[in-house]
Amino acid sequence: MDIGNTFVVKKLCPICEQMTRVVKTRSRIMVISRDEDACIHYKDFNPYYYTVWVCEHCGFAGDETTFTTKIPDRHLTILRAVLLTKNIKIPFTEERTLGDASTAFRLALKFVELIHGKASKMAKYAHQLAWVYREAGDTVQENEFLAKAVQCYETALAKEHFPIGELTDNAVVYLVAAIYCRLGERQKATSYLSRLISDKSVREREPRIFDKARDLWGDIRAARKK
Repeated sequence: MDIGNTFVVKKLCPICEQMTRVVKTRSRIMVISRDEDACIHYKDFNPYYYTVWVCEHCGFAGDETTFTTKIPDRHLTILRAVLLTKNIKIPFTEERTLGDASTAFRLALKFVELIHGKASKMAKYAHQLAWVYREAGDTVQENEFLAKAVQCYETALAKEHFPIGELTDNAVVYLVAAIYCRLGERQKATSYLSRLISDKSVREREPRIFDKARDLWGDIRAARKK
């Protein structure tokens, strides 16, 4: 069913192996602005509400990649032991509320924790949930999940190999700096930014990241002078 910026499709749940309805967002949504930590604000719609799919039968939650990529058997065993014995029922809704989106992200985070999954995946979920709360004006919850996201990003930098998808290690370093800046921890932010600005290879290979780092550094310095 078409509800404007979204549409409903059926996908196979990798846990209970039943077909479940999920909501996808259309690609053409008007962008209003972008924040320094990559949060995009859209006109009259928030696609981050629909980032995480939830199986209406067993309650499994994850992003599209998680649903459509083979899950290792050892992880399936853990997740099925929890989900298929709990009889969790999450009602399907075509149009999500803030509460629906929050529940979806929190479930996804819980399941990554259960399988001791990648910190980069945890960071993505926590960061986007922070964006959901930002749009809603809930600064307390936003900052809670920004703090979780930055911790996970730092763990990912230390333990994972990049690039992951389109995300490079330098892009993560910048995100960490941007999040610390939003959390008011300017010293930590500038420490990460200096790693980018002082590295000539970043300027040569990833000029966009270099320019963003330099601009954020300038914004922090300007704010200190006020």
